[in-house]
Amino acid sequence: MNYHIILVTDDNFTNEVLESDIPVLVDYWDEWCVPCKAIAIVLEEIARDYLNKIKIVKLNTGENPQITSKYEVRGFPTLMLFINGEAIASKVGIISKPQLKVWLSSLIA
Repeated sequence: MNYHIILVTDDNFTNEVLESDIPVLVDYWDEWCVPCKAIAIVLEEIARDYLNKIKIVKLNTGENPQITSKYEVRGFPTLMLFINGEAIASKVGIISKPQLKVWLSSLIA
């Protein structure tokens, strides 16, 4: 795992995501999800490109059902952007690095 990406759980989600001073991109994933593994590479690159501008975290949905249920995650991978503790946008499915950069740029001032 890239050192710029943080693993979150049901227990530390509030602290790491909802109380963050900077925008947080949450990657909801599961072990069996092949596209989740593919997007992990893109997220590592985005984490380097957006260092100190956005926090990227990963939440294993199979191990953290409380947050998964709260945010109604049903497709994989799901990316959800939080700003000031609120989920403001989400994307479901595989996305390329250029597409992800355009999406993030449209949401983050």
